[in-house]
Formats: sequence, structure tokens, C-alpha cells
Amino acid sequence: MVMGALLLVVLLFQFRSRKYIPGIYWLAVVLISIFGTLITDNLTDNLGVSLETSTIAFSSVLALTFIIWYAAEKTLSIHSIFTRRREASYWLAIPFTFALGTAAGDLMAESLGLGYLVTGVIVCAVIVLVAVAQQLKLNTVLAFWIAYILTRPLGASLGDYLSQTSTDGGLGLGTVIPSAIFLTAILLTVIFLTVTKRDLIVRPSTEVITGRQRYAVIGQVAVVAAMLVVVAGSGYHWYQMKLRAEAAATSSPTSPLGDLSSFRQIAEDTLTRVRSGDLPAAKSRIRDLETAWDKAEAWLKPMNSDHWTSLDSSIDKVLKLLRATPQDAAACRSSLESLITVFDTLDKRKQSPS
Repeated sequence: MVMGALLLVVLLFQFRSRKYIPGIYWLAVVLISIFGTLITDNLTDNLGVSLETSTIAFSSVLALTFIIWYAAEKTLSIHSIFTRRREASYWLAIPFTFALGTAAGDLMAESLGLGYLVTGVIVCAVIVLVAVAQQLKLNTVLAFWIAYILTRPLGASLGDYLSQTSTDGGLGLGTVIPSAIFLTAILLTVIFLTVTKRDLIVRPSTEVITGRQRYAVIGQVAVVAAMLVVVAGSGYHWYQMKLRAEAAATSSPTSPLGDLSSFRQIAEDTLTRVRSGDLPAAKSRIRDLETAWDKAEAWLKPMNSDHWTSLDSSIDKVLKLLRATPQDAAACRSSLESLITVFDTLDKRKQSPS
């Protein structure tokens, strides 16, 4: 809500400005990237929407936005944005690109368990392929928007790789150092553009493609979209089958999600802190459960999706209560006890909680 309010204020200045001002424009981009990311994170963490669903939904909404924009203006080129309607279409599309990039990146890095570094390398390779294709006559506007969308999972993967701990597949630099690095890079870039005016378009493009050119571009869009769907869908299906095969080797009728003792122990530790009245310590300890659970999703969920979803919902409820302001100790205790019961119900080899 805070980022949304800040974004609206900055967009107000952006729309009121009669010329391109790098500081205002890039501040709006930064805020809208955060806002788009938070949309996906809230859908996943607070509403329980799967990353697969988010990726498909945002892909569809973004495609619809582009279709409406193109139908009205006959172009999606950012070099032709010199009317309020075109600018409004642009700023409407941007949050969906970031939301889609976040969902797709998290789906690869976390749900599929590829990790931040591997995800970043894959996305970077695709961007390079797009750049090469553009040199080989891929439509420039199409190439721009594909690369633009891919910058989100690339940046997120790089940021997570730098900030996350080594046990989570990162370098363990924390959030302060990477944030300072990226902020400095943004500021230096904006200063450079402000001084040199390298990105200033003196004469906006008014060219509208017609006839055979239009059909050629539509054909390229159709081919590229089909390739993305086939390659991404096939890759996702193949990797899911691989994870399910590995999961089948470790699951059993008496323990459908394998050994859950490490997760249960964290829940027990958290419950002990809640019972002693140390809610801040409980809130800190439950973070370990969230991290471990997210990291294990790639191989736990394929074992038994229904049981995983049930347990995931119980964990989300605990996280929400322990992070609430103010905290309700009784509700926290009750949710943790219920969570431990779920652990024990799923892992029948366990005895009832003491």
C-alpha cells in the first residue's frame, strides 16, 4: 500500500511533466518494479496463489494489455509515446511485466529448485539469444519487450544470489550491500543520462507499419510466443517429472512427504518461545521454518501435492499470526499446536506431540 501510494505520486509528476526528465521517469520505474514484485509476493505468500497460476495469469493479462494497446495505437514502440493515451498504456503494461518476471523467476529458482545462480544464467542466455535474433531481423519492438520482461527475473536472481545465505544457495552478503550496489548503479546511470541526454528522443517516431510489414510482425509475434510456450512448457513438464520420480523414491504410504522432523523441530522451538512469552524470539525462529520450507518445496511438493498444500497453508497461517501487529499470543500458540499436529498426522511414524 505504501509503495502503491508513492508510485501514484511519482506518476502524477510524470504525467504532468511536459518533457522527459530522467530522474522522475526512473524513479517511477524503480517504484513500479517494487510494486509489481509485491503484487506477486502477496498473491503467493498471503493468498496462497501458486507461482504457476501467477505466471500464467500475468502472461495472459500482459498479452491482453499489449493487444488493446496495439489495437488502439497500431504500435507498441516506446519511441512513439508522445500522447497521454500511449503513455497510460505504457505505465499500465509495466507493472504486469515486473509481476510476471517475479512469478516466472521464483517459479524457476524456488518451486523447481534450480537455484538463483542457475536461473540467472538461463535468463541471461535467453536475453543474449533475443539480442542475436534482433540482429538477424527479429522485430526491434518485439525484442525490446521480451528483454524488458526478462530483466526482472535476471535482476531478482542476481540480487537473491548475492543476499541469501550459502545454505540457501547465495553468497550471504545480506540485503544491505546488494541494495547499496544496485542503488548506486541506478543513480550513476540516471546522472549519466541526465548529463549526456543519450536516451533523449528528439523526434518521436510517427511511423505506423501497414500491409505486409504488419503481417510479418504479427507472424513473428505468433512464432516467438509459440516457441516460448512450447519450450517453457516442455521444460517445466520434464523437470516436474524428474522431481516426481526422485520424490517417489523417498516417499512411503506412512510418510507421504518423507522425513519432516527438521521442520517439526523448528515449530516446536517456536512454540516453546511463544509459551514463555518471548514473541520476538518466536517471530525470529519461525523465519527459519519459512526459509527451509521454501527451499524444500521443489522436492516435497511432487511427493504429494495435496498434503504439501495443506501443510503449506498451516505454515502460512503461523507466519501471518507471528508477524501480525499486534501479536496475539493465544492465537500464535494455537496455530503452532495445530501445525505440529499436521506434521504428526502426515508423518505417522511420529508419536503424538508431548
